[in-house]
Amino acid sequence: MVKRVAIIIERTDVALGGAERSISEVADALSALGLEVHLLVAKGASDGARTHVLCQDFPGTRAPLAVFGEAIRRHLAGNHYDVVHSVLPFDFADLYQPRGGTYAESALRNAASYANPAVRLYKRLTAWANRRRMELLRAERCLCRGSTGPLIAALSQYVVDQLRTHYGADPQRVVLTLNGVATGGQVDAMEVNTLRSRIAGETQNNPVVFLFAAHNFRLKGLDRLIRALAMTKSPSCLSVVGAGKIDGPKRLAQRLGVANRIVFLGPLNQVQNAIAAADVGILPTFYDPSSRFILETLAAGKPVITTRFNGATDHFTDGRHGIVVDSPDNVPAMAEAICHFTVPENLHRAALAIAEDGLAETISIRRVANELLGVYERIQERKRHL
Repeated sequence: MVKRVAIIIERTDVALGGAERSISEVADALSALGLEVHLLVAKGASDGARTHVLCQDFPGTRAPLAVFGEAIRRHLAGNHYDVVHSVLPFDFADLYQPRGGTYAESALRNAASYANPAVRLYKRLTAWANRRRMELLRAERCLCRGSTGPLIAALSQYVVDQLRTHYGADPQRVVLTLNGVATGGQVDAMEVNTLRSRIAGETQNNPVVFLFAAHNFRLKGLDRLIRALAMTKSPSCLSVVGAGKIDGPKRLAQRLGVANRIVFLGPLNQVQNAIAAADVGILPTFYDPSSRFILETLAAGKPVITTRFNGATDHFTDGRHGIVVDSPDNVPAMAEAICHFTVPENLHRAALAIAEDGLAETISIRRVANELLGVYERIQERKRHL
């Protein structure tokens, strides 16, 4: 029986991004199943119990992969865990879970997000000039190739495809454990009303509210979304949540004549309040192994629009719970999807289907924890036969 698990992650501050927040939720859900979960991190604050900071004395804000790896080995030499689960490509782990997808695909899709063809080419040619990124790619490539090594947990079918395409990963080593999020959280009704009033007050009365939430506006396709909105004449508006730079998007919206239909809300502590104040979640992303925002929107009972480059599409049916656009560059298709959900009957039908099909439960972090426990038990059984 699996009792004690170590999860390796570089940092644990949930404000840093989706991977950190997801691992925190996974650790809580595994603990609720009775497992003793320990987080092995390079930098950050230690709670003296669950979180072990191993490279705090190393100068700078980050520790090199080799330095962190050696620190983990020393820790493991003096501490027993039934399973070692890593989100970084360490070949001594029992399970590797690339929460950001593969480094190879991430670099290619990042380059694709630049509108200027010359810039796209430059970004592709220089993607591996960054020493740390190259270090991670090499480690991941070595880990994923061959028939031996850690099991690899993929967050989506999109990540499974990446592992096969870029590294020729052995299918016997890859397990599909779809991403999930904590569900059933409370929203602040007063904050929801304030946000809805602000959106309606700055745009028009009773618009259909589309919510875009991300920090990297370029990679997540905000400029394409603004262009798509400009192609629609329906009573719709866009609320934008995130810490990205807004000067460029604001200028684009002004030039296209839709500035009065877009509200920039900035970063919010609780995106769930913004989701509750919206009608549809929309993310025309160039790259997302499995977007938390899309999953959180579906879990809240709201339909979504995204692209095939988002692994979260595994969780819903195109045309029933939302719409999947083939590419963020297909702006007319994105505009058509926006128009579709400005029809009240379409909006209601999709929300009803989300509830009837129980998407909130399939997206739940509880389901993720139970599936991971099954993987852990498979790993432990394999160890017994070595």
